[in-house]
Amino acid sequence: MKSIRAGVIGVGHLGQHHARLYASLPGAQLIGVTDQSVERAQTVADRHGVPVFQTVDELLRNIDVVSVAVPTSGHYAVAKACLLAGKHVLVEKPLAVTPAEAQELVQLATQKGCCLQVGHSERFNPIMTLMRPHIGRPVFIECHRLSSFSERGTDVDVVLDLMIHDLDLVLSLNPGPVEEVRAAGVAVLSSSIDIANARIQFKSGCVANLTSSRVSTTKMRRLRLFQRDSYVAIDFQARHGMISRRSVKAGEKPTVEVEQLQGGDEEPLKLQLASFLHAASTGTRPIVSGEDGAAAVEVAQQVIQAIEAFAARHEEGIRGH
Repeated sequence: MKSIRAGVIGVGHLGQHHARLYASLPGAQLIGVTDQSVERAQTVADRHGVPVFQTVDELLRNIDVVSVAVPTSGHYAVAKACLLAGKHVLVEKPLAVTPAEAQELVQLATQKGCCLQVGHSERFNPIMTLMRPHIGRPVFIECHRLSSFSERGTDVDVVLDLMIHDLDLVLSLNPGPVEEVRAAGVAVLSSSIDIANARIQFKSGCVANLTSSRVSTTKMRRLRLFQRDSYVAIDFQARHGMISRRSVKAGEKPTVEVEQLQGGDEEPLKLQLASFLHAASTGTRPIVSGEDGAAAVEVAQQVIQAIEAFAARHEEGIRGH
């Protein structure tokens, strides 16, 4: 089978791993990389014995698929250039900064017949794959995603930087249309929101409560789901899952049975890129499609607007005293 020629635009914190994996995945051939920092691009290129391309256009002329791993504020413009060139694109999360940009990329991919996948890698975490069959129709979902502060990612607020992962996970459970969003957030170390909490009510009755912080002293990536017949807890960091089920035996009082599951040590990013290469080469819908990415950006925008409304009310309340 002919190798798919792959390139990476932006080889910083995440992009360097895209390059490493394209260079090692069967069926793929890393052709080259490009980055605003020529020095950084050269370091990564030398590691894999490939050239550095001076411009995005030059790289695109030599490849079939591309990963876009530039800072979030550049996702839309770079992904648009790649799609216009007729290339299959994997964009790191979030797909874009605004819903309008995200929708435009989705429509462009459709027009060009290109695969557009979004890098919501938590969907490929082995523990999520193991736990998904045990998730039915949750009535309440709780997510905590906490990390320590890093300048990387601060070109956008914590909603688009971290909470977007959990928004995508929640939406992937098919809770239906959003009815109401309430949220609060504060800026701590950057000029935008660093800690945020959102309560999302869906028309189905399901409620999701999400907390994200990028100024925490501890790291946490957890998802808890309450269902009518069970409680499911997922720790993405430890790749550990727990299911508590109500057990009823004739003549006895109901009890709770607990099952523990442990995910394997496969690299989520590797599984994600393998799935992208498969979708690009077969023309099948990606596991995390452009539409999925756009849906997460849409709800993220609703959360950001709810935070702004909360801040305005809070300010008004202070002035009123």
